[in-house]
Amino acid sequence: MTTSTIQLATPDGPCTTEVVTPEGRGPWPAVIVFFDAGGLRPAQTRIAERIAKDGYLVLQPDLFHRSPPVSTLLGGPVTLAAFAKVFQDPDLRAKFMAGYYLPALAYENLAKTVGAVLEHIVGRPDFRGRVGTTGYCMGGNASVRTATIFGDRIAATAAFHPGGLVTDQPDSPHTRAKAIKSYVYLGPAIGDLPPEAEAKLRAALDTAHVRYEIEHYEAKHGYAVDDAEVYDPHAAERHYAALAKLYGKTLNG
Repeated sequence: MTTSTIQLATPDGPCTTEVVTPEGRGPWPAVIVFFDAGGLRPAQTRIAERIAKDGYLVLQPDLFHRSPPVSTLLGGPVTLAAFAKVFQDPDLRAKFMAGYYLPALAYENLAKTVGAVLEHIVGRPDFRGRVGTTGYCMGGNASVRTATIFGDRIAATAAFHPGGLVTDQPDSPHTRAKAIKSYVYLGPAIGDLPPEAEAKLRAALDTAHVRYEIEHYEAKHGYAVDDAEVYDPHAAERHYAALAKLYGKTLNG
């Protein structure tokens, strides 16, 4: 396995993108990983590497590439513990939401960033098959939004402990379900998808004839990322098994 970093050209400047290639010569199907609000860091790299071990070319773009390095906001190393302090400080939270979170999830920005990733993937000689996605927390939202943007260019969509899939805002992902062509797997943590929100999401997906599964995890938000205080190894292993099943039936065609 090889883990490297490349710079992808986008309409909004270069995007640092982590690339993990499995053992062997390939070619392989591809998976795009969308990190949580903590950004690209070793814990997210370990997720990408674990997915690659199953025989997938994995790419993880820096969705914050339009913004200054997250370390400048935190005033030090990027850790989830540091982010906890950001969310406890109203001013820092507002700066993060306006300068990082919202730009990262904006549909027009995702279209440009992920579009560049997809173009890179299809141009690689070690790619064959289809493309899937997965995401965590904020990245779970990005994963679902990506499915609504790129239609049948995405074959599988996964989101673990995702946030904001159903809101009262006009850009809520559930309102765009009719554009989804991928198979969708959602693994919300406790409290991530309350009954009323789940009912709205299921109704939207059913109306759009989207193939999907929603499996609730009896674990706290953040369970799959191993540098989180709430990391749950049993839930994390369940999530890897779910990904293996999802990708196994969707990405090799």
